[in-house]
Amino acid sequence: MPASDVTTESSGPRALARETAGWALYLGALGALAQALPETVFTPGHADYILLIGAVALWRYSLGLLHFIRAMIFLHWVFPGAQRAARHLGPQARPSHAYFLVTSFRIDAQVSAQVYRSVFAEAARCGVPATVVASIVEPCDERLIRTLWERIAPRPDLRLRVLRIPGTGKRDGLAHALRSIARDEPPAGAVVAVIDGDSVLRPGIIARTAPYLKLFPDVGALTTNEFCRVEGGPWITQWHRLRFAQRHLYMCSMALSRRVLTLTGRMSLFRAEVVTQPGFIADIESDALDHWRLGRVRFLTGDDKSSWFSLVRQGWSTWYVPDAAIDTLETPPSKSFFQASRQLMFRWYGNSLRQNSRAVGLGPRRLGAFTCYVLWDQRVSMWTSLLGLSAATVASFKYGGVAFAIYALWVGLSRLWMTLMLSFATGHRVNPRFPLLLYYNQIVGSLIKIHAFFHIDQQSWTRQKTVLRRDLDRYQLWFNRWSSRAMTFTAASLFAAFVLQLV
Repeated sequence: MPASDVTTESSGPRALARETAGWALYLGALGALAQALPETVFTPGHADYILLIGAVALWRYSLGLLHFIRAMIFLHWVFPGAQRAARHLGPQARPSHAYFLVTSFRIDAQVSAQVYRSVFAEAARCGVPATVVASIVEPCDERLIRTLWERIAPRPDLRLRVLRIPGTGKRDGLAHALRSIARDEPPAGAVVAVIDGDSVLRPGIIARTAPYLKLFPDVGALTTNEFCRVEGGPWITQWHRLRFAQRHLYMCSMALSRRVLTLTGRMSLFRAEVVTQPGFIADIESDALDHWRLGRVRFLTGDDKSSWFSLVRQGWSTWYVPDAAIDTLETPPSKSFFQASRQLMFRWYGNSLRQNSRAVGLGPRRLGAFTCYVLWDQRVSMWTSLLGLSAATVASFKYGGVAFAIYALWVGLSRLWMTLMLSFATGHRVNPRFPLLLYYNQIVGSLIKIHAFFHIDQQSWTRQKTVLRRDLDRYQLWFNRWSSRAMTFTAASLFAAFVLQLV
């Protein structure tokens, strides 16, 4: 069963009343819209029949339904069986040594205190020798970490190692820490938990995750369920919670093939023998993409995608543990919902698209047919997600506003159905804002994906001010900028022509 997010969700009579009112308002709006439409919209066989709109996007929705079915199979059959098998391993399932690698940079002291308290407590609780490696930049972080460490009265089998590095980015911090662990020559069976500086571990996470590395010799790393605590307004809060609910569904689906597509830096558990290899460390530190038009693009962000690609390229499988969870402490980069969500989506989608082309190049023998299809869909969905809105807009000019009203009703009903699927499939609590946010992510997210796809060299962190600097001459800079704009305009024009022809 997936971990519950009861501890992280607001609760109480007021919250319940607000949610009930929100659902009533949403359903009432759908009912009013349906009442205003002509009866022919609900008459099978008529040209206005609403399900004909769904038929246009049937193949796209079929992938979402397939993810849901696969997630249910994993959650209710595959994972419980693996869970029972892991329990039968008994004490031999424990790792020989547990490393906790935490990276911190420009994180509020209160957040850092919560994170390191949870890490130190888990290191003491896991029942095996443990080493906490803190990769930091600022001296105030070191003072805080050492003060918290002394308060837990560390045992002889617990060690703390603080590494101070220049503020050159998370990748450098991870590489320095991994080399430090490699110098220890970890014993066989050791594990390394890679943790972000804004992630609070829930108790017992090592006991819940490490046995699967013993159970599955082909799994090189696994990742965990995530819930969030957001410092922001209701819209950005529910937007984050929606994202984590969708993440859980997709992770379960991909874990059925043992091909989880990202090893999130929030909390992933690796075999020490994997992450201490020089090749893996180099992939994290200096990963890059050779683009046919933009030249060599070094990856600034997306270390979780680099670690995944490095493992899969070596032949390792990846796994997901739905009942092991962390709480992420989210601080949006802006008080504006639109600006914060746009910045975060640009970073996330850019990371995925930079990884996409070379991942597809591994082929179905290495990845499996379903994984290849999912990666291919990441490229296509940025256009198909805009097809309905574009066609409805054009049709409303040609056939009248009723065409757009039918589309609006379809959007409202289909997003309600998607929200119900998330409620059924995950331990994440849904909210009446979810249907609207699903559609927001579809439209705005697609536009951001299209921009990121043709500007694959543009990267920046949202918290850190680190940006990618490339030593390019003036002509190359000019060519990259204008060729990206020209290709974006050409692709958009072809899409518009297709929509006009379709309508």
